[in-house]
Amino acid sequence: MIAAYGSLALAMAIVGAYVGFSKLLVAAFPVFLLAWLRFGVAAVAMAHWLRRPAQEPPTDPRTRQLLFLESLLGNFLFSILMLYGMRNADAITAGVVMSAIPAAVAFLSWLFLRERIAGRTGFAIALAVLGVAILATSREARATHVSLLGIVLLLGAVLCEASYVVIGKRLTGQVSPRRISAIINLWGLVLVTPLGLWQAQEFDFAAVSPGLWGGLVLYALAASMWTVWLWMTGLKRVPAARAGVFTVFLPIGSAAVGVLALGERFTTTHAIAFTLAIGAVLLATWPSAQQR
Repeated sequence: MIAAYGSLALAMAIVGAYVGFSKLLVAAFPVFLLAWLRFGVAAVAMAHWLRRPAQEPPTDPRTRQLLFLESLLGNFLFSILMLYGMRNADAITAGVVMSAIPAAVAFLSWLFLRERIAGRTGFAIALAVLGVAILATSREARATHVSLLGIVLLLGAVLCEASYVVIGKRLTGQVSPRRISAIINLWGLVLVTPLGLWQAQEFDFAAVSPGLWGGLVLYALAASMWTVWLWMTGLKRVPAARAGVFTVFLPIGSAAVGVLALGERFTTTHAIAFTLAIGAVLLATWPSAQQR
């Protein structure tokens, strides 16, 4: 179980790091072209993962539908919303907004699975919303050109990531983590190819530095290959609700990149918003006395 917890924590820490790092990439590449290159690089790297193991049963139509939905929400839409959001926000802000993922998982479970939201979970959702609202209206947000549009787009990415968690738990009981990673990445490539080709027509590829090309390859492998495989490996042994605790490593990773690598300033407002966000995480995911 410790290995499963480690996989979940490392997966979310890497996601947080590449969310912060993507700030540099979206300054050099158009969003759809960046997503297309990401899925393309990962498709080549994971081609050998597409083969079904002998012990794995054939996928039924319902599983194929879930795989497509997992890619549409967790890969394609998450990437587009996150990348466009990062054009209008900084890495620390993205970290605070992404702290709402556990509360979003609870909300989607109530909306689609009709699971009852306890009073504590409802309060956690309110705390997460308050943290994001304080950040969106703060003086620091205006000073660093963090727009309301950027925060709204990042919130959309939060809902996509929460859907990814809920659907992923169902898939891990039927498909191996490696095949899930490869299949949903391939669907992401199919979905974004028309838009990527459209933006590639007028893009000057020669103007991109070798360092950014190397960063793009690392981003592609981290976003589509390593994190998905690590998350699905851990999720296979850990209940979805408990796995939600580990999404706290996403905002921590994003904020760390913003402060340590991008030179962003961590203000008092950020600290207040982060405190509310982390409080929401703990309220939404802390086990009850009976569960303990």
